[in-house]
Amino acid sequence: MKRYKWAVPTLYIFFLMLPIYWLLNMSFKTTNEILGSFTLWPQKFTFENYITIFTDPVWYSGYINSLSYVMFNTAISVTVALPAAYAFSRYRFMGDKHLFFWLLTNRMAPPAVFALPFFQLYSAVNLFDTYIAVALAHALFNVPLAVWILEGFMSGVPKELDETAFVDGYSFPRFFLKIFIPAILAGIGVAAFFTFMFSWVELLLAKTLTAVDAKPIAAVMTRTASSSGYELGLLAAAGSLTIIPGAVVIYFVRNYIAKGFALGRV
Repeated sequence: MKRYKWAVPTLYIFFLMLPIYWLLNMSFKTTNEILGSFTLWPQKFTFENYITIFTDPVWYSGYINSLSYVMFNTAISVTVALPAAYAFSRYRFMGDKHLFFWLLTNRMAPPAVFALPFFQLYSAVNLFDTYIAVALAHALFNVPLAVWILEGFMSGVPKELDETAFVDGYSFPRFFLKIFIPAILAGIGVAAFFTFMFSWVELLLAKTLTAVDAKPIAAVMTRTASSSGYELGLLAAAGSLTIIPGAVVIYFVRNYIAKGFALGRV
């Protein structure tokens, strides 16, 4: 039995990786080959789909737009959530639990509820079709999530650390930046990961609040539809490229995510 103890995990990983392999396999095929035959690898290997993405301004600008609002949203969400989470973890005030629950209810609400209000608001203030509009809209959902994650990590840091720093003459900004933030880097990494991933995969608000200039890659991918059908090879190549940013983020914060699971906050 020991000889086969890795069989189940191996099969599980195989089935997890199979869709990714099939996506990559399709990305190196033409649409005619995808529709005309079922093969485990391309009969005629082609980079045409990737060349189209990197040479067509509409395609690569979609990736730039997506990365722009995702990174901006991640920075906003974590920056705003840090002092809010510190207040919830260190102080007790009237209605603190109700306020904390209200923040989480914003995260639980479906994005479709806020699509029309955001559309009208950003159109009125001339922010429609900008990556700032999408970033701020996503912050409505990501800030509560980041506060919830960071509050759990901050509650695990003894309050004596704060008191000792203040006795030693540290001002609050200096203490917060020099001592407290390094103590919760794992929590910041976990919060940044989840806010990044939510903003990266969210489509409804990103598509509703943009038209041409700031259209994200997920919206651009709908261009593959035509009267003759979908350009499946091009769509597969675009899908393959969308995996890369998430994989890069996971690689850099993987240890923080593991620590988050260990602390029971993720």
